[in-house]
Amino acid sequence: MEIREVRAFTAVAEQGSLSGAARGLHVSQSALSQTILSLERQLGVRLLVRHSTGVTVTDAGMILLREGRALLAQHDRALAAVTNQAAASVGPLRVGVPLELPADLLPVALAELRETFPQARPEISHASSAAQLAALRTGELDVALVREYPAGPDYDAVLAVEEAMGVFLAGSRASELAGPAGVRLHQLANLDWVAFPRVEASAWYDEVAAILRTHGITVPEQPPDTGDHPLIAEVKFAAVVTGRAFALAPPRLSAPLPEGVTWCPLTGAPIVRRTWAVWPASSRRRDVATLVAALDITTR
Repeated sequence: MEIREVRAFTAVAEQGSLSGAARGLHVSQSALSQTILSLERQLGVRLLVRHSTGVTVTDAGMILLREGRALLAQHDRALAAVTNQAAASVGPLRVGVPLELPADLLPVALAELRETFPQARPEISHASSAAQLAALRTGELDVALVREYPAGPDYDAVLAVEEAMGVFLAGSRASELAGPAGVRLHQLANLDWVAFPRVEASAWYDEVAAILRTHGITVPEQPPDTGDHPLIAEVKFAAVVTGRAFALAPPRLSAPLPEGVTWCPLTGAPIVRRTWAVWPASSRRRDVATLVAALDITTR
């Protein structure tokens, strides 16, 4: 059970409404509902009773609400105690981001940062997870948004977003394969996977490759090598539109799809992509702490 989940449940319980809590947390109602359902599954109890006018907290939910409020208060006091001891930096706040980041994730966090630190000067750069972690090590980045949890004690991290991945398919293939709930992963066994370069995020690539193999999908023996350049959308579309390939893609797309290409969900959400906000454990910057807290709150 994570702080973000406790915060989400507490907001819903206090508002008595999923929609009202979602607005206050700056997340979608469906994402907030999934967070509550996940929390109920973890705890093995029902926390809320949903009805047409809102929600009612169960007895188990009342216990979690009481303890959750105490936990959140302690968490916020600890964060305030640490950040009050650190001076806000007068330099730029250098943030690395990957491709395909949900369009609303960073703007919401940056807006909260500017409310606390109007003088903040965020500088955003796009790079692969591997390149961002390397930049953190050399001090060229202050915060990195990466697709794998960093190993070792030198970094701290919070989960910024989880995305149930779908697929790009040619329109004709989508009509042939997709059911009411989407496409089953094993149905793609006769198609080529348009793989992203393993050097971008090796742990994430290996996780995806293992899942695809268990569903009968062939994984390239030699992952694509694009050097320092990520696999761009145009390359995916060119392969997919032939009807002989598929590419993984998140549900929230920032641009319209080209003619002949369709996005479909994967039935059962077998592949979930996680993006972590990572920063040096030695950092004492209050602007970093504020940005990280905002990203944690906006997790959906």
